Amino acid sequence: MTSNHKFSVLYVDDELVNLELFKSIFHREYNVYTALSAKEGLEILKGHKIDLIVTDERMPLMSGVEFLAKIHVLYPKIPPHRLLTSGYSKPENIEKAFKNYQLNKFIEKPWRINELKKVVAEVLNSNNL
Repeated sequence: MTSNHKFSVLYVDDELVNLELFKSIFHREYNVYTALSAKEGLEILKGHKIDLIVTDERMPLMSGVEFLAKIHVLYPKIPPHRLLTSGYSKPENIEKAFKNYQLNKFIEKPWRINELKKVVAEVLNSNNL
C-alpha cells in the first residue's frame, strides 16, 4: 500500500443516524460510502472498489446476511473483509455468515467507537488485501 492510498469502506444500515456517525468517525482515514439499504449498497459496489464492507443485520427487505450472500455471488472478487453489526440478531444467522459468506467479525450494537475503530483498522491492515 502506498502512503497516499486510502482504503474504501462501505457501511450499510437502515438508520441514518448510524450512517452519519460512522462517516464522521472514519472519513479522515478512509473513503467512506454509506447506504440506507442493501439494494443501495449493491449499487455502490457496482461502481467502486471497496476494501471493507460493514453491514447491519436487521434491515427491511434484505438482511445483512442476505446482503453478504448476494455479494458472495455477484462480486466474488471483492476481498473477504466483512463486518456484521446488530443489536438483535439470531445466532444461527451470524454463524451462517461466518461459515458461508466470509464474515470476519460480528460487532454488537450499540458499538463502542474505540472497539469499532480497532476492528476496522485490524481488518484493513491485515495481509489479506
